[in-house]
Amino acid sequence: MSTINLGVVIILITAFGYISNFLNWRYLNYRIVRLLYYIGAFVHETSHAILCVLTGAKIQEFTVFSSQPHVVHQRSRLPILGELLISSAPIAGGLLFLFLINHYLLGNYFTPSIPQFSSWHDWRSMLLDPLRFFTQINLLQWQSWVMILLFFNVGAMLGPSPQDLKNVWPVLILLFFVPTFWMTIPLIAMGFTALDLIFVNIILQLVVIIFLKIVAWLV
Repeated sequence: MSTINLGVVIILITAFGYISNFLNWRYLNYRIVRLLYYIGAFVHETSHAILCVLTGAKIQEFTVFSSQPHVVHQRSRLPILGELLISSAPIAGGLLFLFLINHYLLGNYFTPSIPQFSSWHDWRSMLLDPLRFFTQINLLQWQSWVMILLFFNVGAMLGPSPQDLKNVWPVLILLFFVPTFWMTIPLIAMGFTALDLIFVNIILQLVVIIFLKIVAWLV
């Protein structure tokens, strides 16, 4: 883990985001889950769109409520960096959305744990971080239910799509060879926070899937 860098973090977020979406569409293909998915898709695509505007990339198409939500845009006026910012925008946009919901709607009901740099050398510590979220859940409180429902679409909200990676794959490859230094630490911290939240999402999905399987077996 001493060689962890931004490229690795982005790949991990994408991979586990894909797993989250697969679980939704394969095992939780219900109307309510699809509606929640579109909340995540809206945040995801809006994040792309905002960075398009900020980096001077003209938006040609903005689609959310379809089987393939997407933003079609022209080249950014910022060479290389602009495309990277646009493609990775959902990570920052999704985290900001969840922060605003927790802060303004839920009154800081949940206290997120931001991973410390020293813990990135220990996979066990990183995997245990999402469990802290569950210790704050109280099913008798409406705030917990709001966040649980939102977390069912975190994979779609935070995870860059395969197309996003295709748009910046040369830069992504270069990031694998960029060593971690002080300027990248906040970005890596943001990435690991997103990864922790996607893990929470996957755990919630698995719990619901197992519950539904047990109910179907008993019936």
